[in-house]
Amino acid sequence: MTTVFVPKEVAEREARVAATPETVKRLIKLGLKVIVEPGAGAGSKLSDEEYASAGAELGVAWDADIVTKVNPPQEVDGKHEADLLKKGGLLVGLIWSVSDPALAKRLADNGTSVIAMEAIPRISRAQKMDVLSSQANLAGYKAVIMGANALTRIMPMMVTAAGTIKPARVVIMGAGVAGLQAIATAKRLGAIVEATDIRPEVKEQVESLGGKFIETVEASGEGGYAKELTAEQKKRQQEIIESHLTAADMVVCTALIPGRPAPLLVPAHVVEKMRPGAVIVDLAVSQGGNCELSEPGTVEKHGVTIIGEPNVPATLSTDASAVYARNVLALLMDVVDKKDEAKIKLNLEDEVIDKSLIIQDGTIRHQRTKEAVEGLEEKT
Repeated sequence: MTTVFVPKEVAEREARVAATPETVKRLIKLGLKVIVEPGAGAGSKLSDEEYASAGAELGVAWDADIVTKVNPPQEVDGKHEADLLKKGGLLVGLIWSVSDPALAKRLADNGTSVIAMEAIPRISRAQKMDVLSSQANLAGYKAVIMGANALTRIMPMMVTAAGTIKPARVVIMGAGVAGLQAIATAKRLGAIVEATDIRPEVKEQVESLGGKFIETVEASGEGGYAKELTAEQKKRQQEIIESHLTAADMVVCTALIPGRPAPLLVPAHVVEKMRPGAVIVDLAVSQGGNCELSEPGTVEKHGVTIIGEPNVPATLSTDASAVYARNVLALLMDVVDKKDEAKIKLNLEDEVIDKSLIIQDGTIRHQRTKEAVEGLEEKT
């Protein structure tokens, strides 16, 4: 019987888990045996008893046929999780192999097959597997809530006997999944919302949510992501939006390019000009930050509070785990052949599998990962 192991995440500040009792039941219906490490769901308020009731066994089984995680394997207590994986087994999770070629090489040397959830192509059929979107959606919502909590004023306009309180002005940097959810959330809270993005095609989406679109420079990329800007384009973009930023009470930065450093959108000199008491929430801090002064955690610079939570989805672990687990389930339903004793079948003619299977039986298939590993080897 094909086995699936769901380990407890050990990364700092991580509270998510790659399977829930709901998805465990469905994996078992596929003919899989599911083993969950005790305490794996604790951060998401999911008890071992709930997993057991769903049909999972409690234990540790790194030699399972399939291991599904949230974060990339890492070293724990002197042992690296990548070295514990079964040769010829399948690892499913967020890997970020381009940013960490050493891990990619380690996994390849171990003879492991790896499906990187961040490499799922952005096509209609794969929406139910799109981890980046499911997690970004939650992050966009929580970013506005964190920002509103840090403000020393309210978000909506309020008419009182003591006079009228003006609504807060919010600028959203980036109108991808996180940005659009941030727009919707800030609007629901009653703020005046403006948004900017280098992809002009998102203007209609921004306006449909009640936001005003700040038009800058165009830089649409492949797969629905923004492409990296040239130095001249960055300068022009900054000039256009600076006046909007300095008038804002809250700025939410959501601009990310997978596998690359975050683009700098809010330079230090702009922060200096912002209103005292303004708040910046930088969702890109883990990749360098969209704000030049962002740091992991919360800091105050020039009277501006800058929130740089590196893992916002984990602060909403119950829902983040629920949608992540469903993304993984949807993928495994395509990987497991229910008609053939739930054996793993990696069909490379399937675009989803072809794009996301970055390593197959120790061979690196993903071009950018291969180049990163080759570059690493050249340095050594």
